[in-house]
Amino acid sequence: MLYSALKHLHLSFVGLTIALFLLRAALMLWWPKGLNWRWLRVTPHVIDTLLLLSALGLMLVIHQYPLTHAWLTAKLIALLAYIGFGSLALKRGRTRRARVQALFLALLSLGYLVAVARTHSPSLGLF
Repeated sequence: MLYSALKHLHLSFVGLTIALFLLRAALMLWWPKGLNWRWLRVTPHVIDTLLLLSALGLMLVIHQYPLTHAWLTAKLIALLAYIGFGSLALKRGRTRRARVQALFLALLSLGYLVAVARTHSPSLGLF
């Protein structure tokens, strides 16, 4: 019961964080002033914190940990890459071209992270 509730909560936060990232990316590309809305500066941090807490809860419930289980280590590395590239894309990129490239790499990292989560394999079950 606890596992099921945590998993559904976690997946809900995953959907929300991806939707907000895509919204912020679209604003960055087409209306950068929109990124200054207060709710859009605060809400992603709240959701990402809840996402991380639900992930930690799941990790404890299933007794699988990064650096012990390869798929969770891969997810952690992909998460760090997503955060870094996302930060460059939405805030720290100096030029539009750099931001677009960082956005592409953030989405690639996010895609890998989701694929690893679905397959529980860092190689995505390819070998």
